Amino acid sequence: MNIGFVGLGIMGSPMAANLLKAGHVVTGYDVSAERLDQLAGLGGKGASSVVETVGGADVVITMLPDSPQVEEVAPLVIEYARPNLLYIDMSTIKPETSRWVARQAAAVGVRAVDAPVSGGERGAIGGTLSIMVGGEPEHVEAARPILSTLGTTVVHVGPAGAGQTVKAANQLVVGGIYGLVSEAIVLLEASGVDPAAGLDVLAGGLAGSRILELKRHTMVKREFTPGFRIDLHHKDMGIAVAAAREAGISLPLTGQVAQLVAAARAQGHGSLDHSALLKVVERLNK
Repeated sequence: MNIGFVGLGIMGSPMAANLLKAGHVVTGYDVSAERLDQLAGLGGKGASSVVETVGGADVVITMLPDSPQVEEVAPLVIEYARPNLLYIDMSTIKPETSRWVARQAAAVGVRAVDAPVSGGERGAIGGTLSIMVGGEPEHVEAARPILSTLGTTVVHVGPAGAGQTVKAANQLVVGGIYGLVSEAIVLLEASGVDPAAGLDVLAGGLAGSRILELKRHTMVKREFTPGFRIDLHHKDMGIAVAAAREAGISLPLTGQVAQLVAAARAQGHGSLDHSALLKVVERLNK
């Protein structure tokens, strides 16, 4: 298929690469000329604008930082879309923005789904992302072959915006686990216990998690090369808190985790991996 891809960042670039490997024709756009060159080096085509990316595409995928960028790009996708275009927004944004995009798209016959992802850069590179999809059932099924190239778990979770709500739930859980793993490391070290050995035990028991599996060694070594930046997780926690307010519910632990992430950003760690919550917990104990 002819796929237009807007947003070739840490996640978008490897996702576009996997689409190329699967035999699709990919035309991409990004504000970074270097990323466009990387796409061209893999056999894709770099575009000079969103409009050029959309022209001739059967499917358009957007992977953008936040709601304002989607609100800027989506109208161009919809305006210049070919009839019956499939528009897959894989950004992590406010559920209300996804619902707005779906309404605008439906008015002109564009099929839109929201499909945020979990799995970080490693999942994007390996094509093993978990993808939560919101939208009309027939649109989701049309998108499934493309999404299955990018992830191993593709689940239709409800109508437009539902994918974003599930992603908010994902991010509050991920943030909470990072906070608790950070506290476990600080406790082990303060008690004179080898944290690497201690976390190895935790990873093999009921406390085991994907985060412990992938990040325990780098956290103990204080290696925070970003796979997913604190800045983005701060944005996502804001979405989770806002979603709770909209639903009329209280999520007290989510509020605490949101404040830890905000503290990490305020302390200058926004460009680091979200496992750098450890730095905040350490600072609380000094």
